[in-house]
Amino acid sequence: MIIKSYTNWKYGQLHCRGVFPSEPFKPPIVCLHMSPKSGRSYNEILPFLSDQKRIVIAPDYPGHGESSLPPADPHVTIKDFSESIWNVIDDLIGDQPVHLVGHHTGSMVSVELTKQQPHRVLSLINIAAPLFTEEELAEFCDMFTPIPIDKKGNRFRIMWERIMFHRGPGMTLQMCADSMAENLRAGDNYEWGHEAAFTYARDYISNLAKIEKPVFVMNVNDDTFEHTKRIDPILKNGKRIDYPDWGHGFLSAFPKDVALEINKFHNKIEQ
Repeated sequence: MIIKSYTNWKYGQLHCRGVFPSEPFKPPIVCLHMSPKSGRSYNEILPFLSDQKRIVIAPDYPGHGESSLPPADPHVTIKDFSESIWNVIDDLIGDQPVHLVGHHTGSMVSVELTKQQPHRVLSLINIAAPLFTEEELAEFCDMFTPIPIDKKGNRFRIMWERIMFHRGPGMTLQMCADSMAENLRAGDNYEWGHEAAFTYARDYISNLAKIEKPVFVMNVNDDTFEHTKRIDPILKNGKRIDYPDWGHGFLSAFPKDVALEINKFHNKIEQ
């Protein structure tokens, strides 16, 4: 059963969903979402990752999902997101070491979490580990500039068109609608997560290159598929596997299959 909870933080409350077996005997997993989504992205896969053997949680970053909105000034950063996640981990898991699973923005958060407290991290899974050129980064920043709200609803039309364009195999229209709903939760601040991620992009690469923990890069066929193929020389103790048959929505469309890949990696580390 998935349980929802709240943790107090300096900017209000942080929402989290998780699975908490009565007698877990394997290390916990912390799932970190992409932007501008929430821990809801992992809703279908959480039970398969837990399998009654371990605690698995999926927090919402500040200003995402059901977590409180942080102040507009100064802008929220990946460092802020990471500090908030440690708050949730302290509250719900304690000080035992954890596996980190990050998706897009979550990949960057996982790396910053490891930088902040490396002794508490067992491994990292990055679903997308994009290495951008300066030109590509500028293009992404431009694409994800907040769209002003207007009477014609252009913001919502463009949001929906982008979801349809990037819709992956197995992603139903209901899954697309759920994804759209997540975009709307933060109102005019819906692009804060993307802004934080793009600002951190260079630090992500330099910090990832220093990580000695096991790293598994799952490269699914989405908008960063080609960029992630460049990451191999950066990995100190890691590997990349491409999944061309999976794309956006794959966590909901194929939760059992994805969990099998993730659990395989974790079980090998824990042997």
